[in-house]
Amino acid sequence: MGNYVYCAASHSGYDNLALDEWFLDNLAPEDWLLYFYQNANAVIIGRNQNPWRECDLAAMERDGVELVRRITGGGAVYHDLGNLNYSFITGAARYDLEAQRQILLEALASLGLTCTVSGRNDLLADGLKISGSAFAARGQLRQHHGTLLIAADLGQLAAYLRPDALKLRAKGVASVRARVTNLSQLRPGLTVEAVMAAVTEAAARALGPLTPYPMDAAVWESAAPYRARQASAAWRLGKTPQFDLQLTTRFAWGGVELLLTLGHGTVERAEVYTDALDVDLAQTVAARLTGAATGALADALEADPSGPLADLAAFLRARGL
Repeated sequence: MGNYVYCAASHSGYDNLALDEWFLDNLAPEDWLLYFYQNANAVIIGRNQNPWRECDLAAMERDGVELVRRITGGGAVYHDLGNLNYSFITGAARYDLEAQRQILLEALASLGLTCTVSGRNDLLADGLKISGSAFAARGQLRQHHGTLLIAADLGQLAAYLRPDALKLRAKGVASVRARVTNLSQLRPGLTVEAVMAAVTEAAARALGPLTPYPMDAAVWESAAPYRARQASAAWRLGKTPQFDLQLTTRFAWGGVELLLTLGHGTVERAEVYTDALDVDLAQTVAARLTGAATGALADALEADPSGPLADLAAFLRARGL
């Protein structure tokens, strides 16, 4: 059983998210890993998001900004070298979300920053978001990864992201930039390196000494297919189909976009996009709606009395669907 730390040398989102997924598939379940990485000029979208809707792809192409799709749920974020990404990966027996959050909070406190947890996946400072996170599971392994805004160019958020107006209204703010702040605004002069060192030290206090993860040629060879998929258009962009009906809404647990292709009184194809943290939700909704009669879409989702499917069913029923 080992406690490890690894800091990526690459600043490519394709490289770093590929390795993040490789660790989730290949780390020994008894081991514990703290993985750090920085992405230079990248928009990172959630597993089930529609990039054509979330991002200004033309502006990204013009400015050389990578579009990267992670394997976890949640929403789109912009990364540059003022943003530090962390990933806690370990087996189910050692995975402890509250302990991992406490490592982050204690690290920030050691730097003179008082932060609080908001909901399941955000950290706040002075009421503004400085960190968001998402979660994944593969076999016996679990992952909790996220961001820490330290000295990011917040102006780029508006340049490349198309924030959901429903989401912003629900949070009572006027723009995506208004919700976030940099830690260096609260503690001038703070660097990415200082935060990385503080998180590593807090983890060592909680778990014992951390040793560098043993990267070798075999690891890089094994991780190469992950990198190839991350860079592929099929994974990053997917394909927005021709559709007959588009429905968009937002609930407390996340936004949903339904693109339905209709024929002969039924749904012939359903594309579902969402920034919900539940990575299986889009596939579940699409499977239930495909083949359903166009006047009975709510019925197709009403098997569950509560939760996201019930919320979606009520939304569809109110529209006569």
